[in-house]
Amino acid sequence: MPAYSTLSEAVNDLQRRGYTDDLALGGHCLVCDARGLSLDPSEFEIDEFHRFEGNSDPEDQSIVYAISSKDHRIMGILVNAYGVDAAPMTQALVAKLATH
Repeated sequence: MPAYSTLSEAVNDLQRRGYTDDLALGGHCLVCDARGLSLDPSEFEIDEFHRFEGNSDPEDQSIVYAISSKDHRIMGILVNAYGVDAAPMTQALVAKLATH
């Protein structure tokens, strides 16, 4: 797995490698608005992930996931805060994302 210095460096490289869909948390699923898709935890795989902390503020934490779904023919990126700023999610989605 590549090592990146910044979040933008990770996102740019993942996009270059084909992870071009923007994904967002939908509480119980991942959402790709551009394709009108909702992916339940059983419908996607986390191919890699990278954690980042802000240089000046340790609470400025984020994680970028490279996610794919063979069934839906999608490769996308999910950027999310972690720690106290993490978005609310269902247990199934938390469990899927927390395994990495």
